Amino acid sequence: MREYYHKELNKLVSFVKPDIVWKNSICDMDDVQVELKRIRRLSKQKTRLLITYYNQIWEPVLNFASFLGFRKKVGIQNWLDENDINNLCELSNWEIITSQKRFLFPPLIGWVVARPINYKQRNYSVSIIIPARNEAGNIKKILKKIPKFGRSQEIIFVEGNSTDDTWEEIKKLKGVKCFKQKGKGKGDAVRLGFSKATGEILMILDADMTVDPKELTKFYDAIITGKGEFINGCRLVYPMEKQAMQTLNRLGNMLFGWLFTWILGQRFKDTLCGTKVLFKEDYKNIVKNRKFFGNFDPFGDFDLIFGAIKLNLKVVEIPIRYKERTYGTTNISRFKHGLLLAKMTLIAFVKFKIW
Repeated sequence: MREYYHKELNKLVSFVKPDIVWKNSICDMDDVQVELKRIRRLSKQKTRLLITYYNQIWEPVLNFASFLGFRKKVGIQNWLDENDINNLCELSNWEIITSQKRFLFPPLIGWVVARPINYKQRNYSVSIIIPARNEAGNIKKILKKIPKFGRSQEIIFVEGNSTDDTWEEIKKLKGVKCFKQKGKGKGDAVRLGFSKATGEILMILDADMTVDPKELTKFYDAIITGKGEFINGCRLVYPMEKQAMQTLNRLGNMLFGWLFTWILGQRFKDTLCGTKVLFKEDYKNIVKNRKFFGNFDPFGDFDLIFGAIKLNLKVVEIPIRYKERTYGTTNISRFKHGLLLAKMTLIAFVKFKIW
């Protein structure tokens, strides 16, 4: 089996004649997007990149083979599907020319051939809105980890209804704007922050530090190069830290991602990732259309997602590494917010499929 696999893989390389070959190496990469951008800088117009990857269908089979000793044991691997690879290539200035699967049934290996592409870009001013509730231990860390990018940058903290010293910690910071929300919920905090923002690009960064602030540069690059107009984070591509998300929550997010992709007509693998980016002018139009959906979303994710789809904005998802909390406890209630997701699905179905 192994000899057959390598023989067929060599035949594929010989047939395609690529300049660069990734033989299943994306399975072991810590950050595929970074590696794609690295080789993009070294590539020429006629460069061709061949990427092969294991079909997700075989994940339990190969893991079981490793457990029994029939296959060499490996560490944690990425199991990316065709859509994940296409998305990562697009984000890194690679265009997919062809995409196929081969070897056995169901097919063991998928492969794509990509070529480098160029996007024009310019710098924009940026506003980073950080809603914070009971996050006193994270406030100083966040500010230190936010990288510099954009023509200018403002950071806006919005605190609401904390029972710890979050507000006091925010007031100690220099060079930031800070506001106390009068309403409740993250959605209300984000709207307040957006209303005070002066940047051309609006960014949301959760204060719980489960998404590394350095990831914001990927979101910025995606929107200024025109790859997308509504940039959504995705926690469900790379393996996450053990306690970052409970298994039931992960399965629920995957299910609802599939449902929203079908209903909305654009790909959403992770609707509830808190990191989202869009142009301020587009947000203003979302506000104008808000009455079409109503004030229904305490978290604000679906208010923005539904508004973006209503405006026909191009959606792009940025795969990020999702980390465990190091301070505080989650504000998510599994069953309560599961019911909320079901409600959002029904609203989306009515507004986009029936309305």
